[in-house]
Amino acid sequence: KPIVKQYLGAVEKVIADGNKFYFGDGSARVEIRVVSDEIIRVRLAPHSVFLDEFSYAVPVVDQKVTTFKLEESEDSYSVSTNTITCKIRKSDFHISFLENQNQMVMSEDAVPMHWEENVEFGGYYVYATKVCQVEENFFGLGDKSGNMNLRGRHFQNWNTDAYSFGWDQDPLYRTIPFYTGVHDKAAYGIFFDNTFRSYFDFGKEDNSKTSFWADGGELQYYYIHGPHMMDVVKRYQTLTGTHPMPPKWALGYHQCRWSYYPEKKVKEIAEGFRSRKIPCDAIYLDIDYMDGYRCFTWNKTHFPDPKRMIKELANDGFKTVVMIDPGIKVDDNYWVFKEGKDNNFFCRRSDDYFMEGHVWPGRCQFPDFTNPAVREWWGNLYKELVDIGVAGVWNDMNEPAVFGSGTFPNDVRHNYDGFRGSHRKAHNVYGMQMVRSTYDGLKKLMRNKRPFTITRAGYSGMQRYGCVWTGDNVATWEHLKLGNIQCQRMSISGVPFVGTDIGG
Repeated sequence: KPIVKQYLGAVEKVIADGNKFYFGDGSARVEIRVVSDEIIRVRLAPHSVFLDEFSYAVPVVDQKVTTFKLEESEDSYSVSTNTITCKIRKSDFHISFLENQNQMVMSEDAVPMHWEENVEFGGYYVYATKVCQVEENFFGLGDKSGNMNLRGRHFQNWNTDAYSFGWDQDPLYRTIPFYTGVHDKAAYGIFFDNTFRSYFDFGKEDNSKTSFWADGGELQYYYIHGPHMMDVVKRYQTLTGTHPMPPKWALGYHQCRWSYYPEKKVKEIAEGFRSRKIPCDAIYLDIDYMDGYRCFTWNKTHFPDPKRMIKELANDGFKTVVMIDPGIKVDDNYWVFKEGKDNNFFCRRSDDYFMEGHVWPGRCQFPDFTNPAVREWWGNLYKELVDIGVAGVWNDMNEPAVFGSGTFPNDVRHNYDGFRGSHRKAHNVYGMQMVRSTYDGLKKLMRNKRPFTITRAGYSGMQRYGCVWTGDNVATWEHLKLGNIQCQRMSISGVPFVGTDIGG
C-alpha cells in the first residue's frame, strides 16, 4: 500500500474532560485544551494515541482560566473562553479561532491537519496549513536573517553552526517555532512546540496559505491571542518563561574576540579601555585560555596564575567570562573525560558506539545534556572556575557543531529526561539543555549572586537559562544591519536579552 498524506475527516465523536476536549473522526483524535482566557492548545494523534505529555519549552501548560464552555450547533462545535472561540466544523474538521468581541476570524485552517507515515524512522511527518490573509504579515521565528516581515518566505528550523552567514541564509543557530500574524489591525501568535526539524512557509509556495510542518513528533501548537503584538509576545512568555534578572554588570559593554592570550594581551586590552576612557564591564576568554582546548582547564604557560589575573581585572572594573564547549577531549588522563566515561554520561549511537567527532581539542565525546544526572554533574564542574572569580560562562559550539559532518548523526540516542529519543528529536534542544545545566550549576555555586550565561544555540524557553548573541558574523556593513534586525526579531520572539558582535 503506498504511503500517502492522510487528512482529518468528519467529526464523529466528542469527549469533554475538564479543560480538555477530544474530537475524533473514527481514526484520528484531536485535543483542544483551554490553557488560559487567551491561549488554546491543539494536538493531533493520527491513530488516537497521543505522545507523552512533555515539553522543554513549556514547563507548566495550564494557567488561570476565568470561564470556558463547549457548545454545539448544527454544523460545528465551539470551545470558548471569555475572550476567544475555537470553532471545529463537523463536516471536515476545519479549525478556526475567533475573537469574541467582534467575531473576527484571526486564524483558520486552509485544509484540515494532515500527516504522512515515516517508514524509515517510525512516527509521522505532521502538517498544518492555515489561510494567509491578503494583507497579513508575519514576524518572529527567532534569529532568522533578512527582512523583519516573514511574508513570502520559507524557513527551516535545525540549529546550525553558520559562520559568516549571509542575508536570508537559513537555518541558523536557534530554533524558535513561534510567529505572530498581523491583519486587520489585530495580532495573534502560533507556537508550534515540536523539537524535530521543522519548516514554515509564509505564503511562498501559495500566496493564500501559511504552513508549518515537522519531520517527526507531534502536531502540537498553541493559538495565542493578542489583540496587540506585545500582548502575543507576553502571553507566549507566560508559556515558555522569561529571562531571570541578570547581574547589573551584564547590561554594560562586553569585549570579546577570538582570542585574547597570553595574560599580557588581556591586560593590554583592559588598559586600552581604561586609558581611552571607553566604558567596558567584561572581558571574554575564548578557547585559547584552556590547556589544549580541554574544558575546565587553564593553559599555565599563557595564564600562570588565573586567580590573580581575574582579581586584578576585577579591581579595574572588569568581570571575566570564559568559554565552555560541549566537546570533551578523548584522553584518559583528562579528569573531565574520565568522570564522564566512568559515569556513562556521554552520548551513544544506535549500536552503542560512543558518539565521537572532531572539534577544537581533536577527537571528542559529548555529554547528553538531556539527562538530568549529566546536567547536575556538568553544573558542578564549574566550581573551580567560580572559586577563582570567573563571573560568567559562554557556551559555544552547542548546536551541537562537529567539524566535517556539521553535527551529530540522526542515530545518536538521548535520555530526553526519561522520554527517550534519537538526535532527530533532541538536536534542537541540545544547546538549551547545556546552558540550562550551566545556569543551574552557577546559581548553586555562586549562592547569592545572579548567574550570567550566554549561549549560541537554543530552543524556545532558553531565555529561562541564558542570554544569546547572534552568532559568528564578520566585519561588514551587511552584518551590522543584520545584527540590528536579528536582535529585534529575537526580542519579539521571547528572547529580549540578546546582543551582536558589533565589530564582526
